[in-house]
Amino acid sequence: MNASEGLARILPANARILVIGVGNEYCSDDAVGILVARRLRELSLNSVTVIEKSGEGTELMESWKNADNVILVDAVASGAKPGMIHHFDARAHPIPTSYFRCSTHAFGVGEAIELARTLNQLPSNLTVFGIEGKIFNAGTGLSLDVQEAVKQVLELVLLQIRAAGQNG
Repeated sequence: MNASEGLARILPANARILVIGVGNEYCSDDAVGILVARRLRELSLNSVTVIEKSGEGTELMESWKNADNVILVDAVASGAKPGMIHHFDARAHPIPTSYFRCSTHAFGVGEAIELARTLNQLPSNLTVFGIEGKIFNAGTGLSLDVQEAVKQVLELVLLQIRAAGQNG
């Protein structure tokens, strides 16, 4: 049994968590959030809802509107090494909106989070995992560095789910 299966078995039944995988599956590494969400959905975790979104800001704000515990996974472009995992507690600190410029949306993940903060509409817990991308051109499939980060991010998301279930 791997760690993912073990965490799935011990997740508290009362955990109500929303996981949002963000991206575009036809823009290479931008698909990473969606692919993490799909792998997580395969685990069929109780009290965890997994959705896929394009990253349009108002759609994201509407998605987390009634959620207390939200985990968002998206590709980022900060100039760091491809495959690097960035972890943000968006409730505690502003996130660097410039990291999320790989989206085609002018009002995307970073702007949605900061607007929700200003409007006092952030979920009680909002964790963002950003995976540093390498290739954002049209095409399918992840670059090797990003592909290797998927398993790590999946494990981190599962740990966050377990922590949220114990605190929620």
